[in-house]
Amino acid sequence: MSDETFADLFQVKTVSRKSIQPGDRVEAIVVGISGENIFLDIGGKSEGVLRASELHNEAGELTVAVGDCIKVYFLASRSGEMVFTTRLGSGQTSSRELEEAFQSGIPVEGKVTGEIKGGFSVTVAGQRGFCPYSQMDIRKVEKAEDYIDKTFAFKIIEFGSQGKNIILSARAVQEEQRAQEREQLKETLAEGMQVSGTVTSLRDFGAFVDIGGIDGLIPISELAWGQTERVEDVLSRGQQVQVIIKRLDWEKDRISLSLRETTENPWDQVMTKYPVGSIHQGKVSRLAAFGAFVTLEPGIDGLLHISRLGAGRRIHHPREVLEAGQELTVKIESIDSAQKRLALAPEDYVAKESTHDEQYTPPVTREATSMGTFGDLLKSQTNKKR
Repeated sequence: MSDETFADLFQVKTVSRKSIQPGDRVEAIVVGISGENIFLDIGGKSEGVLRASELHNEAGELTVAVGDCIKVYFLASRSGEMVFTTRLGSGQTSSRELEEAFQSGIPVEGKVTGEIKGGFSVTVAGQRGFCPYSQMDIRKVEKAEDYIDKTFAFKIIEFGSQGKNIILSARAVQEEQRAQEREQLKETLAEGMQVSGTVTSLRDFGAFVDIGGIDGLIPISELAWGQTERVEDVLSRGQQVQVIIKRLDWEKDRISLSLRETTENPWDQVMTKYPVGSIHQGKVSRLAAFGAFVTLEPGIDGLLHISRLGAGRRIHHPREVLEAGQELTVKIESIDSAQKRLALAPEDYVAKESTHDEQYTPPVTREATSMGTFGDLLKSQTNKKR
């Protein structure tokens, strides 16, 4: 390395050192561990220091070693020493440090101890704080018990009476994290990709899934190949799923997902499983004026035309002989793979000779029957008199 290159690097580090402000998050290298202190190289002339207790696991073991790179927040300069933190509150933290965290926007670690009017009671470094319901999570708090006795990262949004009045927000921390994750996802996600996610909420129109920092929507039509009446019949909150990214719209912050496309399309096997003339058991899923839809398996529905019903007797609506949910045996009459249509008939149906295909033709209603024009009627009466 040339002297010029080394000097350039030294100057860059020096500028970085001078520009750092309380609350800034930086990358640092662990250069030494001594007792309760971890010494950090953050690219400046002097080293920074971090309390070792912040990086202990539940067993009290240190989770970093010399040479590791970690992300830390600059808290303050004290007696010429730069003090850093990963998150205040996990060890011995003074009221002064909590106030510095409030001024600098540094996260603090707090344990939710109970539910009180309007929100939650939270203990931070031995001091009591309050987190409103609206600030506990990005999403609406549905069950308060899900948060009790758990530890979260908070930001102090109010600090008064020398620490006796502390208002906290976990949502502020989560929003910052998701914003960072969102920028990373913009560089990695693409339409057509399969990704894993967690179901965060269920709605009548579909399910929202967290795919790593941003929520996408699975419309109810994309849950399964068959017709889905209730989202709850397919998914549950907290469930881990694999989904296909159908559409990305970063400007409108909308991501459309598909669950059904992670499974085989049942129509790919229709010609093999349901050849023309074969007999199958099905269930009436829906009745319409022109016939009954019969489900042979999830995602495979066929139409039993009204002209095939009634056992030779003319009927005006399928409900005269069928009802939704009824099991029946049907025969495959024809297959239209392009339109994904199956034409069905009762097992014992005998087709009559016909000059046209009436499988998908709605029955003629009484309102559609015409007596002809007034001129036609007059001409008919004249012919009768002759």
